[in-house]
Amino acid sequence: MTSTSSTSGTISSLGVGSGLDANAIVTKLVALERQPITTLQTEADKIQSKISAFGQVQSNLSTLRDAAQKLANPDIWYSTTSSSSDSNVVSFTTSSGAATGSYSVSVSSLASSQSVVTNTALASSTSTLGSGTLTIDLGTLSGSTLTSSKTTNISIASSDTLEAIRDKINDAAAGVTASIVKDSKGARLVMTSSASGAANAFKVSVNDTGDGNNTDDAGLSALAYDPAGGTPGTTLAKSAADAAASVNGVNVTSSTNQFSDVLTGISFTVGKLTTTSSGTPPVVTDNPATVTVKQDNDTISKAISDFAGAYSSLVTLLRTNTKYDDSTKTAGTLQGDSTAVGVLNQLRATIGSTSGNSSVFTTLSSAGVTVQSDGTLVVNSTKLTNALGKLSEVKKLFSNANLSDSSKDGIATKLRTLGDNLLGFEGALTTRTAGLKTSVSNNQKRQDELDARATLYEKRLRAQYTALDQTMANISGQSSYVTQMITNWNKSS
Repeated sequence: MTSTSSTSGTISSLGVGSGLDANAIVTKLVALERQPITTLQTEADKIQSKISAFGQVQSNLSTLRDAAQKLANPDIWYSTTSSSSDSNVVSFTTSSGAATGSYSVSVSSLASSQSVVTNTALASSTSTLGSGTLTIDLGTLSGSTLTSSKTTNISIASSDTLEAIRDKINDAAAGVTASIVKDSKGARLVMTSSASGAANAFKVSVNDTGDGNNTDDAGLSALAYDPAGGTPGTTLAKSAADAAASVNGVNVTSSTNQFSDVLTGISFTVGKLTTTSSGTPPVVTDNPATVTVKQDNDTISKAISDFAGAYSSLVTLLRTNTKYDDSTKTAGTLQGDSTAVGVLNQLRATIGSTSGNSSVFTTLSSAGVTVQSDGTLVVNSTKLTNALGKLSEVKKLFSNANLSDSSKDGIATKLRTLGDNLLGFEGALTTRTAGLKTSVSNNQKRQDELDARATLYEKRLRAQYTALDQTMANISGQSSYVTQMITNWNKSS
């Protein structure tokens, strides 16, 4: 049992002095005071749900905007694809600007890098060749004469092994790389031009100082190579050469097997000769490969299908969030929100608009993209494929851009612009979301104010009931004292 102190003491438990359940009274009174906070918290949850819903709308609209941008970009309408009668001979890669048609490609030579190998086989890759200087001249070979475009000198010490010489050549950035091959007779050095093409031939000159202190010393001249002859140290394994081909009878060359600047919007790679020779005298036979470049309907169709899917996802999201479901008696998160309803109406108006840009296709449905009863889009692939037979007209329907009259813009162009406006810094969705976030902030401030007021109210109530307990305890003590005095007085009289 809770006790109290003397009449002049303090109350150790609220309500003991007065006999009232003061704790329960205070708790209920404070709960009533805090009731508006609960209401604010419920309201804040609803606002957060709206922010989340608008976040989804913005994300879906961004996806639609990107899909519309792809169709508004002229490049998509010039997409092409290629097929080769022999991909081992030639393969085409097309980009914007590639002309459709058929191309006959003959290949008379493939690009190659010059390669020489030492005639002398050393006992091992750790054998030495003596000291001196290697001079590597890189350039274009005409007959047996090399016109040098780059000269590199490499110092070789008598202690340098074949491996060390290899590494010095590779580190010199001379346009030549070195490697070691081993056969049944020993180790040989192979030198190869780093890049293919006739402009990357090389010769190797040697200033051999001898210094043959090692029994394996074969002399540095074993590495010399001169296309004019007279240097028996190495043998030419492969000559530097350009790739040579003809496209529809026009001769072209490249230092590599790739040709990138021959045809607009087309690059191609050759990999096999089409010419063969036989007989005496030799008769050259050519069997060219045929490459067909055509309009890439698959890429265009996919872009239109992605556009329809992005639009449908956004419209479904907005309809779900703005409708009232009679069956469940529940309202969508954004029901009655003027911004959400406005966005939905703008989307419907844009997608259902007619276009005077094309004399053939004035609406999406005329090109095979139909608006369903629920507002979503569905693509009739057969109808769309037929429409793409008149590509320039479909392009006008989707991507036309009129700087002086936006009403003549294509549907994809209009939706891209709408997306930019709604998602922009001062766009409807941006400002609406910012306003909701401000409401959440203000709501929290109000909650904090009410919480502080409720805390002070509870403190004040407890102080009042504590004072009441003290007063009642004093009165009770005085009453007991008077009663005791009267009793004693009656006994003595």
